[in-house]
Amino acid sequence: MYYVSMKSHNIGENLATEQYLMNNKKFDEPLLLFYYEEPCIIVGRNQNTQEEINQKYVQEHNIRVTRRLSGGGAVYQDLGNLCFSFVVDSNSEEFGDFKSFTKPIVDALHKMGATTAEVSGRNDILVDGKKFSGNAMYTRNGKTFSHGTLMLNVDLDVVTHALNVPEDKIASKGIKSVRSRVTNLRPYLDKEYQDIDVPTFRDILLKELFNVDDLADIKDREVQVTDDDQKEIDKLYEQYYNNWDWVYGKSPEFTVKKRQHFDYGTIDARLNVDDGKINNIKFYGDFFGPEDVSALADKLTGVKYDRDDLASALADVDLAKYFVGISKEQLVDLLA
Repeated sequence: MYYVSMKSHNIGENLATEQYLMNNKKFDEPLLLFYYEEPCIIVGRNQNTQEEINQKYVQEHNIRVTRRLSGGGAVYQDLGNLCFSFVVDSNSEEFGDFKSFTKPIVDALHKMGATTAEVSGRNDILVDGKKFSGNAMYTRNGKTFSHGTLMLNVDLDVVTHALNVPEDKIASKGIKSVRSRVTNLRPYLDKEYQDIDVPTFRDILLKELFNVDDLADIKDREVQVTDDDQKEIDKLYEQYYNNWDWVYGKSPEFTVKKRQHFDYGTIDARLNVDDGKINNIKFYGDFFGPEDVSALADKLTGVKYDRDDLASALADVDLAKYFVGISKEQLVDLLA
């Protein structure tokens, strides 16, 4: 087995590296990747991004959002989470057999004291019945990767806000995440591991997985990303993980109903969004305004369903013509 310890803390760059190494490099043995990121949300390939995230909270807290190639549900990660990925030949493992891929990780966690860690259901790893790891797979051109999370010391308060979509009555055909009870792994480890950070956790797992006492003993198994590799990785990053059309525009068509009472009346907005853009919007309610609100609806048609783009579209609009006593910020908060 070979391994890569990624240096970047940008989830998009790390997913691009994983994609590049899988599709463009040949290895005669499995490849193991470890990486960890600054606060981010990664939605599954078939999900509706808007349906999975609390967009206002995400924007206010500078949480990066991207979409991955693999299926499954949305996950929140920060620097307290360690990601792992096994890249193998497709014919060496059955697609969907998460238990085989995660067994080496689970065995290592047992040695570290988390003796109740177990694979449960379709693709989760639990400890004492609580989820600390979700896993997903992707296969292409004879290669498969199975990647997963290990929540060592994640800020669980952020998880509940960032992935807790307000009651916006979004209806779509996207694959929805199933919320489970989640926990951090560190409290379940032996006393000697109670204060470890993620880099230390990664190195302990590496030594366990390679059955060595010193990482120097497996230096020859470490894969280095060259400058030429990095140029191709950067292209994938821009094409996919830093691309609005991939992250949001790939979401399936969906409808949104937003209703709120303000001091000057109630607005009931009905939106239809396709390819991440508003293709139809109607306003109902008992609000007041001297002009026909359908003109405002026309102005918003074709706009990306995103807070910043909605705010930009309303920047030169005299909103009092349509909604007396209601500010642009209030309207954006309602719609987005």
